[in-house]
Amino acid sequence: MITNDDGLVIPTLDDMLEAHERIKPYIHRTPVLTSRFLNEMAGCEMFFKCENFQKAGAFKVRGASNAVFGLSDEAAKNGVCTHSSGNHALSLSYAAGRRGVPCHVVMPHSAPEAKKAAVRGYGGIITECEPSTTSREEVFARVQAETGGDFVHPYNDPRVIAGQATCSREFLEQMEEIGQKPDMVVAPIGGGGMISGTCLTLSNLAPDVKIYAAEPVNADDAARSFKAGYIIADDAPDTIADGLKVPLKDLTWHFVSNYVTDILTATEEEIVEAMKLTWTHMKIIIEPSCAVPLAVILKNKDVFAGKKVGVIITGGNVDLDKLPWN
Repeated sequence: MITNDDGLVIPTLDDMLEAHERIKPYIHRTPVLTSRFLNEMAGCEMFFKCENFQKAGAFKVRGASNAVFGLSDEAAKNGVCTHSSGNHALSLSYAAGRRGVPCHVVMPHSAPEAKKAAVRGYGGIITECEPSTTSREEVFARVQAETGGDFVHPYNDPRVIAGQATCSREFLEQMEEIGQKPDMVVAPIGGGGMISGTCLTLSNLAPDVKIYAAEPVNADDAARSFKAGYIIADDAPDTIADGLKVPLKDLTWHFVSNYVTDILTATEEEIVEAMKLTWTHMKIIIEPSCAVPLAVILKNKDVFAGKKVGVIITGGNVDLDKLPWN
């Protein structure tokens, strides 16, 4: 870790490499899949890094595992705690369960029931809050004070970002194994944990690869921040992409503002259509947040035309009783 002039503790390439070794016993090396149909539809060659097949069903188990297993025994004695709309909550619960320490999570009452059930299944203890950033942080402050757990932020944590960065390292290795190199990589953006990890790895190992972030129009505070040059935070955006409702923070803004090429947005209808296309033609389950990259690629074909495009599918934890096309 290094500390910059603004006092931010920033993870380095060495932190990512150490994280990868630390978490290997607890994660999958997820596959990279392709679809000729979707390639022809988009006018580019896409390579989907499928974190929907990850342990706990989401990429966030990488960062959560790095944080949990990087704690000393003394620091871990009271367990860990966090606030999350779902995937970080269940990923941290998974990692804490593997280490045998408690995990307390604050979740909005509107979070998908499938994600709440997964948290409880991994042993996580849920305290519900209102679906706003303000409520989430207020309730969390009380829970942390009561439990004394180590706070593992869902994304604005250098340990978490170093863990998420291992996804792109694997992706580059897998592309090299098939004799390919991406021209660009597209990942969803909410708080910016995955995109920050992507920036960390690619800026060091493949600096010529362009990085695009994909965001819902209904929760486009990152896109507006990117254009304005400073963080703009919405308190309670309304989008089907429940994993992308949270705002950027200072650490993730560091990576976004320095390394992202552009942030592109998609409407709710475009996100649902991309999700449905993926289910239909790739035969895999992805959640709405993960459909946003494909949605923006299909919407901005001129940007990606003829390119080799890495697409990070971030998770597959879906409430099957509430599919968006029903």
